[in-house]
Amino acid sequence: MAHRTRPTPRICPACDGFASAAITFGGRDARGHLRTITAHCPACHGTGTATARRDREGAHA
Repeated sequence: MAHRTRPTPRICPACDGFASAAITFGGRDARGHLRTITAHCPACHGTGTATARRDREGAHA
């Protein structure tokens, strides 16, 4: 019986698959922890993959 495989996901061209990054504020809080925020790629919304583009039938470049 043949197993169906999923196609490999396309890597986002804007972030090269590194969709999220932790950015420090440069200081520490009262407990000594680094204060960070998480920034997500605006193109893929933090998933790291891009949707497959489907060319419309009859479209010319």
